[in-house]
Amino acid sequence: MNGTELENQSRGKRSGLVVFILVLVLMLLGGAGFLFYWFHVGEPAKGYYEAAMQGDSEAQYKLAECYYNGNGVRKDFFAAADWYRKAAEQGHADAQFMFGRCCYHGEGISKDYGVAFEYYRKAAEQDHAKGQCGLGYCYYDGEGVEENKEEAVKWYRKAAEQGIPEAQNQLAVCLMSGEGVDEDKEEAVKWFRIVAEQGIPQAQSNLGNCYFKGEGVEEDKEEAVKWYRKAAEQGNAYAMAALSGCYMLGEGVNENKVEGIKWLRKSAKLGNPESKKILKRLGL
Repeated sequence: MNGTELENQSRGKRSGLVVFILVLVLMLLGGAGFLFYWFHVGEPAKGYYEAAMQGDSEAQYKLAECYYNGNGVRKDFFAAADWYRKAAEQGHADAQFMFGRCCYHGEGISKDYGVAFEYYRKAAEQDHAKGQCGLGYCYYDGEGVEENKEEAVKWYRKAAEQGIPEAQNQLAVCLMSGEGVDEDKEEAVKWFRIVAEQGIPQAQSNLGNCYFKGEGVEEDKEEAVKWYRKAAEQGNAYAMAALSGCYMLGEGVNENKVEGIKWLRKSAKLGNPESKKILKRLGL
């Protein structure tokens, strides 16, 4: 073996020793988890990692978002939930909402309505609109907390006034039925319209019902058909069934049995039980 070969071999050994020492240092500083995350994240996730490891709550939240959405890294709900939790525990409102959401839906962590409620509440108390809406759902359904429709309406309204469509629709539902609040069909229609005009099919269908029945607004079957159609074309099974009925009976639109059956079949295909029953009775 000549001198050059010996020198190359020596350099190789030194390089290997440097890498080994670096690995040990990284493990001591950040734990084995540091190495796992470092070699499994890409851009832009890697850009947040160092700050996240140092306890920066915003970086932890951004890193969680990368994992949750698969942005620059393989989607990983478990890693997302872990980083959301870290940021949430430091009072980060967006992270509190998202960790609550993960707990509510069982994304990357065991489903736990009680924990979801607590983190929705933490976010809501910081005036986080989506957290307020989530808290409203918990109170409305009694998930993670005792059912309380009045409290649900209170939080739905806070979120609705901040422009959250789901909260606006839920507030309208409560106002229409008088659940947790004095019945006010006119105000319900106002909120349904706000959401429907944002293109949300559930609200469009609800607004169609209001016009069809004349609840909170003057009865107008043609207007009802307009909103049913908008919702049906976005795949809302209930609106499809309602639109089918309008065609079958000629209410708000020219009678057209073929068109009526078409929408009835579409509704049934999406699992609407009433549509299935009607098709069965018709022998179709």
